[in-house]
Amino acid sequence: MEQRHLGRTGLRVSRIGLGTLTWGRDTDEHDAAGLLKAFWEAGGTLVDTADVYGDGEAEYLLGRLMEGLVPRRDLVISTKAGSVPDPDRRVDGSRGHLLAALDASLARLGTEYVDVWHIHAYDPDTPLEETLQALDLAVSSGRARYAGVSNFCGWQLAKAATWQLAAPGIRTRLSSTQLEYSLLQRGIEREVLPAALDLGIGLLPSSPLGRGVLTGKYRNSTPVDSRGASEHLAPFVAPYLDETAGRIVDAVQTAADGLAVTPLQVALAWIRDRPGVTAPIVGARNAQQLTAALSVEPLSLPDEICRALDDVSAPVHRYPDHDWSTL
Repeated sequence: MEQRHLGRTGLRVSRIGLGTLTWGRDTDEHDAAGLLKAFWEAGGTLVDTADVYGDGEAEYLLGRLMEGLVPRRDLVISTKAGSVPDPDRRVDGSRGHLLAALDASLARLGTEYVDVWHIHAYDPDTPLEETLQALDLAVSSGRARYAGVSNFCGWQLAKAATWQLAAPGIRTRLSSTQLEYSLLQRGIEREVLPAALDLGIGLLPSSPLGRGVLTGKYRNSTPVDSRGASEHLAPFVAPYLDETAGRIVDAVQTAADGLAVTPLQVALAWIRDRPGVTAPIVGARNAQQLTAALSVEPLSLPDEICRALDDVSAPVHRYPDHDWSTL
């Protein structure tokens, strides 16, 4: 698998990442082992997790698998901290919480360091410089090699990245940002993506297949074994089952038919090769699904197909994103 630099850093990662959102909950150890082995054998290196996935079980399971299945040195482990299961405070970006969460992640993963450590979300109740200091301390102590953020909007990302760049050699520059991005969700193109491109921050899109909808599996009905039929994941899929999404899914299917490939391959190739994207994070439920996703490696979409998909899925961005003189 082709490797790409993560933002403006020397770290190289596979251009498809493996997500572990369902590990320890919907994905058991047997299936997780099959996923990790298939990913590694295909040349994949970037594995993404978080301290809250499966209430910590995803990290624990990944750590167990690294003990005897895949060498730690062959993987680039990315994890996140900051989300908390508290209805009154969903995000805790305090320095104390973040560093304690990192130590707990390392214990579950059974490793002395993570390759990339992300702040899971912006905390409006903690000074941003305090949150970012946790990243600096994690890197300077060797507990993390690189640092990033997740789910920051445009101004939050620009502020955080600029603060870090203001003291080179003292503060750790942001290597990456992780947000949802797909043909069904292009909101980050408004401000986040331009900021990331300007500041040299690599983008790691989550839900690159539109929460599974872009595979076409929901075109006619909801498969009983799908996330859309799952009690706790159905609300996650539901927003992308409307008429607008249906038109985009139909366009992806038309492109797939014309290229003699699958809708999954078309949707994943489109997002993988967007400007600023380092590696979309694929959350397959089993090795068969992952193998289907990894088969996209040799595919590059023709320019005319990309333009057609761009047009059918284009978000509405007007003032002030466009030159005011053209409005």
